[in-house]
Amino acid sequence: MRIVFMGTPEFAVPSLHSLATAGHDIAAVVTRPDTLRGRGQKISSTPVKREALDLGLPVLEPESLSDPRFIDALSACEADCFVVVAFRILPEAVFSLPPRGAFNLHASLLPAYRGAAPIQWAIINGETRTGVTTFFLEKTVDTGGIILQRETEIFPGDTAGTLHDRLMAIGSEAVTETASLIERGAALSLPQSGTASRAPKIDKEHCLIDWRLPTERIRNHIRGLSPCPGAFTYWNCFRIKLYESEQAGDHPDVEGGRPPGTVLCAGRGGLIVQTGDGALSIGSLQLQGKSRLPAGDFIRGSALQAGDCFTSEPVFGK
Repeated sequence: MRIVFMGTPEFAVPSLHSLATAGHDIAAVVTRPDTLRGRGQKISSTPVKREALDLGLPVLEPESLSDPRFIDALSACEADCFVVVAFRILPEAVFSLPPRGAFNLHASLLPAYRGAAPIQWAIINGETRTGVTTFFLEKTVDTGGIILQRETEIFPGDTAGTLHDRLMAIGSEAVTETASLIERGAALSLPQSGTASRAPKIDKEHCLIDWRLPTERIRNHIRGLSPCPGAFTYWNCFRIKLYESEQAGDHPDVEGGRPPGTVLCAGRGGLIVQTGDGALSIGSLQLQGKSRLPAGDFIRGSALQAGDCFTSEPVFGK
């Protein structure tokens, strides 16, 4: 089947590779334009573009998806189907072009977690199962008819990073299977059923830790934002990102009655912080502008001590 593939980040790369190696005719790959990144302002291409060039595939990098020149270029590809993985919202003038439709891979079991950050929000909200969905594109985002779904467990030790990688692999298989179904004329388009939920883009306000919450909610918050963008708190005037944590209810330094955010232990016993209903042991953290460190190394290299307090706002003058 002749396909135009659309995607940008690393999450989309295995899907592109799988389609190409399965023998589909990739007429073009659409991705974001190159950008200038870093202090040296070096030109940076998307992971999908780099994979496309490695595969010898033509690449389109439109600034605007509504540009008539871009739409003409897509029409000239004469693709049977468009495949979209972690790309931008397509206008109807684009996704209605191919005769066999356009489908998207979404990293949740739709209609749950519609939106830009389904992996992060599933973990933040303490879900124990998730998966991927392929569905035909419609005008309203993430609402189209479901072609297939694949489930996976969310393990207690999963972070957004580990779950991302697992769904990336499961998703590439789902994309290739979906393309095969469409090619054979066997693809279903089942209406989405069940309770819909949202997974909005992660903003800075979503990353701030509220130490008044129960321990397990804070732990899910930290792992749901690890490794990127990272949940954070303040220690005096410094912002610190936290990446790993475990409940510390049986630790000898845990005591009741301390204000949430109080550092209960900062030494050989680890880094233990008071929460709304117990305490959390921090595994690794990163001071703003510095490298990520295991908690023990961080403590040895800083003045952090028991009795200090992590806060929701910077505190100057200390």
